Amino acid sequence: MIMISEQDVYAALKSVAGPDGKTPLPETGTIAGVTIRDDKVYLSLSVAPEQAASLESMRLAAEQAVRRLPGVSAVLVNLTAQKPPAGAPPQRRSGPSTPPRSITVPGVERIIAVASGKGGVGKSTTAVNLALGLAGLGWRIGILDLDIYGPSLPRLLNIHKQPEVVDHRIQPLEAFDVKAMSIGFMLDEEEPVVWRGPMVMGAVQQMLRDVAWGELDCLVVDMPPGTGDAQLTLAQNVALAGAVIVSTPQDLALIDARRGIAMFNKVNVPVLGIVENMSYFLCPHCGERSDIFAHGGARHEAERLGVPFLGEVPLALDIRAHSDDGRPIVVAAPESAYAAAYRDIAARVQAGLVGAQVRPAPKIVIE
Repeated sequence: MIMISEQDVYAALKSVAGPDGKTPLPETGTIAGVTIRDDKVYLSLSVAPEQAASLESMRLAAEQAVRRLPGVSAVLVNLTAQKPPAGAPPQRRSGPSTPPRSITVPGVERIIAVASGKGGVGKSTTAVNLALGLAGLGWRIGILDLDIYGPSLPRLLNIHKQPEVVDHRIQPLEAFDVKAMSIGFMLDEEEPVVWRGPMVMGAVQQMLRDVAWGELDCLVVDMPPGTGDAQLTLAQNVALAGAVIVSTPQDLALIDARRGIAMFNKVNVPVLGIVENMSYFLCPHCGERSDIFAHGGARHEAERLGVPFLGEVPLALDIRAHSDDGRPIVVAAPESAYAAAYRDIAARVQAGLVGAQVRPAPKIVIE
């Protein structure tokens, strides 16, 4: 294997003109970070906010220059608007900041987010089975894994290869008639992602903007838990058709679910409903039911907040086992009661989306 160094990357980027169109990129102070993982290179370019839209050609040129290095198999170049170019005077603002530029995804009719206030509630498993349930209803579906730090899609769909790049567009991979994209497709399963906020936000934008999704009725986005950089980047830049909140019935999880709902309300994204995951446990030996995390909390919370309750999914060994095997329950055991629960949730989500107007990307003003 050819070893790639940071010096190699900087040398390759000398052939790329910086924001002024003439100074070599490494000499402009635009490079905010370089991360190398085996044969993969991740590069963050930081520019002034008002220049971001016009510097896409610079980002593409940097990507091409690094990709030509011997031994490089994949390149991810993020263009982030976090600071002015080196040497530029600080800008003073007398009024509200300029709203973020909206990212459109050609061919995709609807984009929905599957979110949770905290980790460990089964959000990714729910997102995948929801996507497969929507596909079973006849929709053309894609699923995007935006959990940059803990991508689950490679394991859930048993995909362990890198996507191809054709004409500067990343080609999504496919499983069970659903198109899929995840940062995990470009990393080893045990390889950590050690990125700061700007690189995360840039990766989110690139996986929306530079993936050739084709014609889709709905793109399901598996969000990272919480209300951080990735969530706000998506809400700021994309016209979301709605959000699905996943929670367990226990009070601790519901507290965090409320925060997620509040965030989407603040950015005018409609909440399609709440799913109560791990709603109860059925013993695989005796069939006895146990409410390990209590029961009905998400339903009561939905009623209190005036949002739809989409359904409950039990804590079941079969769901976990098929998820670990890369064959989600909806396709592995389509006749099971567990698959039926996900299909019912998918039908309710589809009903909430059909006929709904696509809202413009929200404007978040910082005073």
